[in-house]
Amino acid sequence: MNRCLRPTLLSLALCAALPLHASEADASPDASPDAAASGAERSPTELAAVRVQAGKPKADTSRVNTFGGGSWKDTPASVNVLERDYLDRRQVRSLSELASNDASLGDAYAPVGYYQNIAIRGFALDAATGYRFNGLSIAGEQRLALENVQSVEILKGEAGLAAGVMAPGGIINYIGKRPAEVRTATLGTDSEGSRYVAVDVGHWITPRFGLRLNAAWDSSNSYVEHADGRRNFYSLAADWLIGERGKLEVDANYQTSSQRSVSGYQLLGARDLPRGVDREHLLGYQPWQRPVDIASTNITALHTYDFNDAWQSRVSVGHSRSVIDDNVAFAYGCYYAVQCADGSVPGNYFAPNGDYDIYDYRSPDDTRRNQQARAELRGRFETGSIGHQLTIGADYFRRTVDKRPSVNEYVGTSNIHETPVPVFEPSPKMPGPSARRLDSRQTAFFALDRMSFGDDWQWLAGGRFVRLDERAYDKRGTPQRHSRLSRFLPQTALVWKATDQLNAYASYVRGISLGQEAPFWTSNADTFLPSVQSRQLEVGVKYVPVEALTLGAAVFRISQPYQYAKPDNSDVGYTFVEEGTQTHTGLELTANGQLTDALQIVASASVLQARARDTGTPTYEGHQLVNVPKVRASVHVAYALPFVQGLDVTGGWRYAGANVARADGGVRAPDYSVFDAGLRFQHRLHERAVTWNLSVDNVFNRFYWRDTGSSGGDYYLFPGAPRQARLSVTFAL
Repeated sequence: MNRCLRPTLLSLALCAALPLHASEADASPDASPDAAASGAERSPTELAAVRVQAGKPKADTSRVNTFGGGSWKDTPASVNVLERDYLDRRQVRSLSELASNDASLGDAYAPVGYYQNIAIRGFALDAATGYRFNGLSIAGEQRLALENVQSVEILKGEAGLAAGVMAPGGIINYIGKRPAEVRTATLGTDSEGSRYVAVDVGHWITPRFGLRLNAAWDSSNSYVEHADGRRNFYSLAADWLIGERGKLEVDANYQTSSQRSVSGYQLLGARDLPRGVDREHLLGYQPWQRPVDIASTNITALHTYDFNDAWQSRVSVGHSRSVIDDNVAFAYGCYYAVQCADGSVPGNYFAPNGDYDIYDYRSPDDTRRNQQARAELRGRFETGSIGHQLTIGADYFRRTVDKRPSVNEYVGTSNIHETPVPVFEPSPKMPGPSARRLDSRQTAFFALDRMSFGDDWQWLAGGRFVRLDERAYDKRGTPQRHSRLSRFLPQTALVWKATDQLNAYASYVRGISLGQEAPFWTSNADTFLPSVQSRQLEVGVKYVPVEALTLGAAVFRISQPYQYAKPDNSDVGYTFVEEGTQTHTGLELTANGQLTDALQIVASASVLQARARDTGTPTYEGHQLVNVPKVRASVHVAYALPFVQGLDVTGGWRYAGANVARADGGVRAPDYSVFDAGLRFQHRLHERAVTWNLSVDNVFNRFYWRDTGSSGGDYYLFPGAPRQARLSVTFAL
């Protein structure tokens, strides 16, 4: 893993050099770095934390999000924040595992061994803009690590002001750990025999300059045969207090991972769910199949300067790069199977008897880059009896994709119950030279004013003007499409402070997302449809009965034009079109915090109706859309046993309703309930803190289909993981 050292050493050199240029301003050696930094705000999408630990402050009202300054209760949007303590207790290691802790989230094509995607409110996130680190966009096509993350902010629904062109579901924002006096090491394993080591070391070298290093080495034994993997992760965070008013925060991380990708199942004959599935079986396995290698680098920097107590400037830049060496013996369709030869069965599904084709797919050096720069001015002032919190700024975002012409060749046919899979010869073809496939640029100007009318009412009004210039190229680098658009995306909300504990709000947001690409099996294959504009209306209440507990409820409606493969009389039988409207209407409930001194809860429930209308295809209307369960629930509790000091027992329940697996709603994956359990024990050994975490997911080993998501216009079925136990111990060094 020599490659992984170069960006890390570069970051170390950069951060080590910063103090050489530090201001000579005096600082008291007894001053707390955290206190000195308290006036500096964090990221533009950072939201007030919802902490579930007893005795810790519930919200930091100085923190700012896309709806302007304010606490969680003052934010007119449905927001959930999963803190570090909760992530450690649940031993969350992947994006799919993260999604299981919030009922508004779900998998959206999340294979084992590959980078994963999730959906919020039924909309799959855009990998280009849906994932953030410290408020800045990162390439979603990477294995998103959590070792250097202090909290995960889940902003549900439209966020056009924060992100511009994006899918309407929401944003996942990772907040990095800041320098602190910490030295810990974690050792872990699981029921498959995996090995995990992580270190977290932070120190304020001077009263004005601090560093924090996180590293992890993971050798995972997968429950799927032939799918073991490894991962190396390194990150460095630096804070530099410049004079009495300025602050610079720099974060850099680098990760390499290597693991075989696990193909999903498909409907048999486009009609039936596979039965008798062995979750440990790797579909299409070939001995010559190489692992998928992913190397990612993410760097963010934020400079803040306080002109006075009321006004602050913020300048932030980010760079994210992910390089994917995609190698898979891919199980897909039945074009070459006997039962599909006469064309009576759609070739993009498995055969009725479970036969499927195997493709040698290779796409090395698939490179995605996100680059972003943002400048903002924030301040407070009054006009008569009206108070204002104003945010104005400009944003530039560039996304590029470089790819080589891939190899995607049929090599043989197998059956879902055939073990072992027959061995076939790989394709002799080789990938072509790398070429630029996409160059997308967004320039934006934004403004938001939070106006206060007395003590009880606030009105938020603002918007974002976006200009998009995007060029797409074919696999040889020949220009294929040039799209330009300019849009103003308004955003407004009204907040009523009913009591000191209860707020109610109503908000309206407009967004825009790029059009989808037509699947290869449609008559207009590989063409992109026009961008679509979405609208969201949300009404909610937020209640804080005590400092350590928050309760929330929200009703929302999101609509946008419907883009889908329409059955027709074309030669291939389908054309990808935009016709009709896709509408998601839902109710969300949340409860986070301390029910009693000994009992913690993190719970959420979602009821979501996602339907299409006026599509011109009646069979696609009047029922739930694919991969959007109507009901989801997630409840996790932790109870501190009164008779054993430091011992907590944990329990969890996850539920998802029946999940549509075909566009006409004719096939549904059944609903499921999954139960989790665990123990945490904290004690001291030789005056050093020690924490043991034991978690068992899917205690009763329930089989269920966790994901019926799509990729490239095709639908796949992924089974949930069997019973898995994880054990870790963290030592204070």
